[in-house]
Amino acid sequence: MNFEKLLKAAQEIKEKAYAPYSHFHVGAALLTPSGKMYSGCNVENTSYGLTICAERNAIFQMVNDGQQEISEILVIGNTDQFLPPCGACRQVIAEFAAKDTIIYMCNRHGQFKKTSVAEIIPFSFSLDK
Repeated sequence: MNFEKLLKAAQEIKEKAYAPYSHFHVGAALLTPSGKMYSGCNVENTSYGLTICAERNAIFQMVNDGQQEISEILVIGNTDQFLPPCGACRQVIAEFAAKDTIIYMCNRHGQFKKTSVAEIIPFSFSLDK
């Protein structure tokens, strides 16, 4: 199952997060239709606006590798609640995903809530995918 692969990758990369200010480590992993997986962690900066979220880190790696479509994405943090992507990440996800693309929002225990791009950002700027 893709969920287990994504969860493992996101949990592993989450440990590499650079979060000296918030101490909030986040990991994300995504799959493309070709089966390639990409992961990313958050990288903070003393100038908070320059911080990069885990989801965007994974997506930008995907694009850098010549891929441009997300088939599934998972995000996990050190919370007891299911961790949703922030607003900026939602818009970037919407840029590279169909409205029915699966998003797994996980908590620290690996439990998840499954949602979709259409549910998480119903009025995104888009190319009408």
